[in-house]
Amino acid sequence: MSGESERAQREAVRERYGRIAESGGCCGDGESAGDDRTGEGYAERLGYESEDVEAVAAGANLGLGCGNPAAIASLEPGETVLDLGSGGGFDCFLAAREVGSEGRVIGVDMTPAMVERARENAERNGSENVEFRLGEIEHLPVPDRSVDVIVSNCVINLSPAKERVFEEAYRVLRPWGRLAVSDVVAGSEIPEELAGDLDSLAGCVAGAATVDALETMLSAAGFEGIRIEPREESAAFIREWSDEHDLEELIVSATIEARKPA
Repeated sequence: MSGESERAQREAVRERYGRIAESGGCCGDGESAGDDRTGEGYAERLGYESEDVEAVAAGANLGLGCGNPAAIASLEPGETVLDLGSGGGFDCFLAAREVGSEGRVIGVDMTPAMVERARENAERNGSENVEFRLGEIEHLPVPDRSVDVIVSNCVINLSPAKERVFEEAYRVLRPWGRLAVSDVVAGSEIPEELAGDLDSLAGCVAGAATVDALETMLSAAGFEGIRIEPREESAAFIREWSDEHDLEELIVSATIEARKPA
């Protein structure tokens, strides 16, 4: 991908999620009518418990995910967690409950309006062990070997430089640190009319990589114990993401796990 194409994709993503941050939900500004992803029912379809939704103050769950990364992260008290593309902070606040007062959660997002919203949500939640930083996931504002666990929810597919994302994840993880990600992967070739469409790229569709490609990128970055498991049941909610395309035939939600060697 050329530098100009990368810049255009980043700007499309930043613009889309800036609107979402200001409108308060994934479908609040020009998205599919009637498609509400911010309620308890939708969150449970992604893998959250009703208690998770109830535990976080309103405004943090913007309905942007495709899974529940905390469910596969096996977080422990005292750990430092980094959320790539933290949005309104929903997953950060859930992680903060797991790591406790001795732990720490850092959310990184490239959209100023989203970071501002997340910081406001942190105040509403009284989450003193959570902080949000403005930055790109390809250039993380986080020191080397400072994080125990990296989580992310349907964000890495948005990056035009996924190899760089995994290299950065490897850099900031401590030895034996782990990656626990929910994201969409491509189950078949993305049609040409979608592959070059900026709205589809920003909408978590056209940027999805195949399982083989992700495994290659993770391995090249240095990760071991790579495990990518598509969730076939995700077709039930992915088909609701578009009225124009049968997205469930193109992409599927998956859990992506890997470790940095000791």
